[in-house]
Amino acid sequence: MKIEFAGATKEVTGSKHLLHINGKKILLDCGLFQGRRKESINKNIHFPFDASSIDTLVLSHAHIDHSGSIPLLVKNGFTGPIYCTHATRDLCSIMLRDSAYIQEREAKWLQKKNKNEIIEPLYTIKDAEKAISLFRSVSYHQKIRITQDINVTFHDAGHILGSSIEEWEIFDHDTKQKIRLGFTGDLGRKTLPILKDREQLENLDVLLSESTYGDRLHDEILKVEDKLAKEINETYERGGKILIPAFAVERTQEILFVLRYLRHKNKIPVFPIFIDSPLAVNATEIFQLHPECFDEEMNKLLEEGKDPFADNNGVQFIQSVEESKALNKFPGSAIIISASGMCEFGRIRHHLANNISDEKNLLLIVGWMAQNTLGRKLLEGENPINLFGKSHNVKIETQIYNAFSGHADQKGLLDFAQNTGTPKNVFLVHGEISQQNVLKQKMKDLENMKNTEIIIPEFGDIYELNTDGKFFRSHEVNHICKELVKEPLKKKL
Repeated sequence: MKIEFAGATKEVTGSKHLLHINGKKILLDCGLFQGRRKESINKNIHFPFDASSIDTLVLSHAHIDHSGSIPLLVKNGFTGPIYCTHATRDLCSIMLRDSAYIQEREAKWLQKKNKNEIIEPLYTIKDAEKAISLFRSVSYHQKIRITQDINVTFHDAGHILGSSIEEWEIFDHDTKQKIRLGFTGDLGRKTLPILKDREQLENLDVLLSESTYGDRLHDEILKVEDKLAKEINETYERGGKILIPAFAVERTQEILFVLRYLRHKNKIPVFPIFIDSPLAVNATEIFQLHPECFDEEMNKLLEEGKDPFADNNGVQFIQSVEESKALNKFPGSAIIISASGMCEFGRIRHHLANNISDEKNLLLIVGWMAQNTLGRKLLEGENPINLFGKSHNVKIETQIYNAFSGHADQKGLLDFAQNTGTPKNVFLVHGEISQQNVLKQKMKDLENMKNTEIIIPEFGDIYELNTDGKFFRSHEVNHICKELVKEPLKKKL
């Protein structure tokens, strides 16, 4: 048995982990790289595997950094089944089409900018639709038989709608060992609104754990409601607009839930809230189809007829480009929630261009911003910034709220890890190296991990199972990944 790491290694994007088991190749997630434009394009177009050689894809959840390269995988020759939960399938049916639309639009923009080059999109809407046809969805706790000796079961990760922690039961023919492997995907937080809390895996031999917030603790949402209300009220009183870049799936719905809670408590006035993201509008509709993912409080609200996603109480869902542009001339205060969450694409960039130089306005950062994204630059106070080829002075007030993060913080990651039994190996993925180093040291202090080898894999590393049940770094590597680290490979879109 081998594990090949070709994404989300020392970074929070592009999740791809390939299992080699008994002659089968099983891919865990297939995400897009997001970040600095040129670097991301280079990593995305140079797919790290022979797609036609992969037998099965198992998808932890629908976020694009975990699912966004699936159409490219299919375009390159993959024809196997794609297993996920029912809600993940439904979300991917809109998210992958939306991602393909962005790829097509981006290619047209680059074609216009570089008139002498023929530029094709990474993948098309047709590719996305072909990929969606391969999805095979199952319920939580339903065992999926990949082969006679390989089974996987989804457990609720509590991260986004349909997100899963994977429990693998494997008999490895080479070493004659039974292996229990856990993959967290993105591990959710407890006590967040809307979704059930994440579940726990036990008695693991190997754990692949995300590490996004391995070096910090989150504020609790209820502890920041007064601060949030105060800043919204101050912006309202000075006639400013409140911009919230938010992922279309989960974060937008959580923000809407909290804003309506604050209104219900009369902590903020009733003034317009615009959800300006067609994807967020469609995703919100899918939320309403999956009450099996909701926590007790959310289901109680629905039973009482208090749907927090209903189009009322001043909330307006924006679909057309014309409606979106009209918001630039909207008089007075308003809250505009728009994608993309990292400010790299989508309508939020236009709202920033029109509002970022006005000190009356407020920018709320409510999610993770990957390195080299526009969102990270704003978070770190870069000034001026470039938008659509023009320099903009940043005068907007900026506030950061990690209380809305859908990822477990250091405490949550350690709590999960210390209840997994006594794994012989832990691989830390989906985190920047500074977070991973801190989490690694904290994990070493856990009583159940005194004899555990905790590994932070490099991009392109391959680890192989030994007869003693531990993984060692193989002399084999993924050469495409290693070459990408050395220097960009030459290949056009």
